[in-house]
Amino acid sequence: QVQLVESGGGLVQAGGSLRVSCVASGSILSINDMGWYRQAPGKQRELVATITKRGSTNHADSVKGRFTISRDNAKNTVYLQMNSLKPEDTAVYYCNAEIYTSPWSPMGQYWGQGTQVTVSS
Repeated sequence: QVQLVESGGGLVQAGGSLRVSCVASGSILSINDMGWYRQAPGKQRELVATITKRGSTNHADSVKGRFTISRDNAKNTVYLQMNSLKPEDTAVYYCNAEIYTSPWSPMGQYWGQGTQVTVSS
């Protein structure tokens, strides 16, 4: 069984910063890509950023230059540093990871429960 647990969300004023974290735990053999997605009220879930096992990153155009994804493979943890936050960044932020749990099982997609980020104007 695998769990992804996010932390670090909260309320911040526009222009402020937050860092959210996500730890993967359980029966993990290896983790490939990890990423952050977000979903605002009434909108579809959208990609924020992804990072490969080797550290190659991809950020959505809407957050480039403001958000930075990183990971610590030894800790099975992915981070999202969010700077210069805007009210339109308000959403529930979800962690995602591609995880192998055994040599003979296919890779699985796992999601965290989400953490609320609210940016006030």
